[in-house]
Amino acid sequence: MSIDASLNRVDWEKCELLPVIVQDVQSNEVLMMAYMNKEALELSLGTKIAHYFSRSKQRIWKKGESSGHIQQIHSFSIDCDNDTLLIKVTQEGVACHTGRRSCFFTELESGEAISKVEVSSEAIYGVIDTLYHTIQERKNADPASSWTAKLMSKGENTILKKVVEEAGEFTFAYKDDDESEMIYEAADLSYHLLVALAVKNISPDRVEQELARRFNMSGISEKNSRKD
Repeated sequence: MSIDASLNRVDWEKCELLPVIVQDVQSNEVLMMAYMNKEALELSLGTKIAHYFSRSKQRIWKKGESSGHIQQIHSFSIDCDNDTLLIKVTQEGVACHTGRRSCFFTELESGEAISKVEVSSEAIYGVIDTLYHTIQERKNADPASSWTAKLMSKGENTILKKVVEEAGEFTFAYKDDDESEMIYEAADLSYHLLVALAVKNISPDRVEQELARRFNMSGISEKNSRKD
C-alpha cells in the first residue's frame, strides 16, 4: 500500500494531531504516548523511524535526534475510529526523557516511581532541556520541599521580579569584571528564565529555533522584520 493511501486512512478532520501509543515489539510494554501530525506520520511511514510532532517544541522531531535513542518501527495499527495509532518499535536506549525505559513509571495513587533511571537524562538531552523538564515536573511538587514549586506557587509577579533581580545582579558582576560572579549570576538568570518559560509551557527548544532563524538573517534584516 502506498504512503498516501495509509495517510488517508486517518480521520484528519477529527484529529489534527494523531495520538500515538508506542509499544515494545518484543515485550509489548507501553513505552510512551506521543502525537503525530500528517508530516510526522509521512516521515515515519517512509523511514520506519519514529517522528513525532512536539506540542512543547512546536515542530517535528525525530525520536532520539539528540540522544541517539531512536525507535525503529515494525508495525502501524490504527483504531476503529481512525483517530489513534499504535506502533510497535525496537527502542534504542530508553524512551523517557527522565532516563527510564518507559514514560509510565509513576504509580498514580502513591506517586512513587516504580522503575529506575537507566541513563542520565543530562547525557540524553543536555543540561538546559533536563533542567526545563525538571522544572515542569516540580509544578506538582510540594512547595514546602521544592524551591521551584514554592517560587511557582507565588505567581508570575514574584517569578518576573526574580528574573529582573538576577539580570541586575549579572549586570553588576559584569561591571565589576568579576568572571566567577558573572558565571554564577548567568546561571541564576538562566534558571529563573526557564521557570518563567515553564509556567507558560514554552520549551527552550523554541528559543533555539528563533535564534536559528535569526542566525540566517542580518541583524538589520531581523529588526526590520519585527512588527511595530
